[in-house]
Amino acid sequence: MKLSFARIVTTDVGALASFYREVTGIAPTFLNEAYVEFVASGAALAISSQQTMDAYGARATQAGSNRSVVFDFQVDDVDLERIRLGELVREFVLEPTNQPWGNRSMMFRDPDGNLINFFAPIRTRPVTTEK
Repeated sequence: MKLSFARIVTTDVGALASFYREVTGIAPTFLNEAYVEFVASGAALAISSQQTMDAYGARATQAGSNRSVVFDFQVDDVDLERIRLGELVREFVLEPTNQPWGNRSMMFRDPDGNLINFFAPIRTRPVTTEK
């Protein structure tokens, strides 16, 4: 089994796609106005409209109500990303912080309230001997 992608259901595909384009720097693949995919390094994040999901008839999704899933993105430098995203992100949940498991991370919410974690392994400085 292979996980193909994670999908966010929203009431505004265009706005959320623009946000993720800015946050990730990845150009989206627009399949239509109701569905967008961002593909990178063998993983994909999809965004689809609530109307598309409603067409299935199950009412299985409710846009903007997620408080239990985190989208983790590994970046080169968390602190530089914090500066870059300062004007774009409305809600930072965790400022750049060193975690006990060896990552530096920050967390913020997308416009629909989904939680995003940017992390980078903490680089240790090599030990040098000075003469």
